Parts: sequence; structure tokens; C-alpha cells
Amino acid sequence: MTTTTTGRDSAPSSAPAKPVLRPGDRIFSGTALAAGIIILATLGLVALFLIVQSIPAFKSDTSHNNILDGQSFLTWVWPFVFGTLWASAIALVVAAPIAIGIALFISHYSPRRLAGVLGYIIDLLAAVPSVVFGLWGALTFAPMLVPFYHWLNEYLGWIPIFSGTPTGTGKTILTASLVLAVMILPIMTAICREVFLQTPKLHEEAALALGATRWEMVRMAVLPFARSGIVSGAMLGLGRALGETMAVTLVLSPLGVVTFNLLNPENPTTIPAIIALRFPEAHDEGVSTLVAAGLILFIVTFAVNFIARWIVNRRAEFSGAN
Repeated sequence: MTTTTTGRDSAPSSAPAKPVLRPGDRIFSGTALAAGIIILATLGLVALFLIVQSIPAFKSDTSHNNILDGQSFLTWVWPFVFGTLWASAIALVVAAPIAIGIALFISHYSPRRLAGVLGYIIDLLAAVPSVVFGLWGALTFAPMLVPFYHWLNEYLGWIPIFSGTPTGTGKTILTASLVLAVMILPIMTAICREVFLQTPKLHEEAALALGATRWEMVRMAVLPFARSGIVSGAMLGLGRALGETMAVTLVLSPLGVVTFNLLNPENPTTIPAIIALRFPEAHDEGVSTLVAAGLILFIVTFAVNFIARWIVNRRAEFSGAN
């Protein structure tokens, strides 16, 4: 018996037809594309504005600049770059472990009703204006820390960062960093909490079924899965700390010094704080100098976010679901 092959059976299979987009899909796609283009255009325009407006600050003649006072721009701005990075780094070191601990408690340890209340409070703290944190830090928190600073100086003064003469007002770079840590704590906690809740339940149950304690389950299943999310939350908090203005302005004096000491009256300040404090008196090339300082802050913030994205993408191949 022979079989015959019809032309339809022998014909090559045609390529799958493209799905037909409905009007709603087209509108959504076009809106998302337009939003992305607007964001990129806005970022480019901001960068162009900062570059153009800051050009006069890099001129060699600084005798008529009421901000530089005869210094070169790089000499003037370096202490504020240091203060920005130093204060933000301390805030991140203090806030990150606390945020991870609170997020783990809400997501894996606390009762459901208490977790809901704590989550609501965390989200509410993220909406508090920065000037409120600044007033609290300058009027209440700084005086409360004075005895603690004297204790640090007395018993840990052999460590360089705690040496010297502690301030009597409590307004130091450490106080400003702690205020920044309180400010970035809610957003870091909220992101870590959401990431922890996305851990596959099968992985958690498998770890518990193998005899792991709850902490061992968290260490082996939850934290590895959420590592990239933790980094993203930390970098987002760091970005807010780098750009914070009023909270630091109300706590620190505008001194252009470079020191790692955390307790002395003379402290470095940040770029946003010096811009806010000196802008009312700036004119002509002084305004360009402050804009140039803003350009430096823009570059630093962009670099921090770029590094964070690189870290997250580097771990993108790992997933707790694999």
C-alpha cells in the first residue's frame, strides 16, 4: 500500500501570524514609549542646563566671584563633595541593617495584624517632609546626643573618628547622618519588605521541611533571593541621602573642611546644603559656581545609580525560582 502526500501536507508551514493589537494595547504602548522619551529628554535638558550655566565657574579669574573668594572651583567644591559622600555613607551604614531587620520582622516574624499596622506606619513615615526631620534633628535630637558624644569621646577617643573635643551643641556630621538614616529608613524598609514577600513559598516550605529553623530558612532562601532588591533599596535610599537639603542645612554649619572626625564642632557640609545656604547672596559668577556644584552632585548621583544598576544586572541571572 502506498500513501499519497497531498500538496497541503508537503507545503512548508507558514510563519505564525503576528498578534493583532487592540486599540487599548496601542494606546498603552504609545503612552509608555512617550513617557520614556519624556524622561530621557528631561534628563538631557537638565544636564545641558547645568553644563551651560556652570561654564563661567571654571574660568581662571575668580577675584570677582563672591562664592569662591579667590579659590579655584575644584579647591572650593572638594570639601562639600567629601561631606556629601561621608554623610550619606554613614547614613547608609546605619540605616541598611535596621531596614533589613524591620522588613524581615514584618514579612516573616510578626503576626499578620501587627505586620499590617507596621507596614502602614512605615509608608506614612516616608511621606514626612524633610524640613520636619531637619527641625527635629536640630532642636531635639542634637541636644539629646551630647551626653552620648561625650561618652564616645571618653571611652573610644583612641579611635581617630571619635577623638578631639566633642561639641556642646550636638550639631555634628554624625547627627546629620543619623537624621538622614531616619529619613531613608522608611523607603528602604518598604522595598525590602516587598522583595522578601516575593520569595517563592515552595523554597521556604522546603527549607523548613528539611529541618531548618526559621532564621536558617531566611538565611538560605529569603536573603539570597532578595539580594538584588536589597541593593536596589539601599541605592535608592543613598540617592535620597545624597540629594537631601533642608535636613542637613538645619543641622550643620556651612564649613568647607575635610575631616573624618564625627564629634568636633568643625564639620564638613554637603553640596545641597551649601547651595541652599549661599544661593540668596550669590550673583553673577557666584550663581554659576553654585550651579556647577549642582552639576557635580548630578554626576555623583548618576554614578551611584549606575553602579547600583550594574550590581543588580550582574545578579539578574540568579533567581530564587531557578
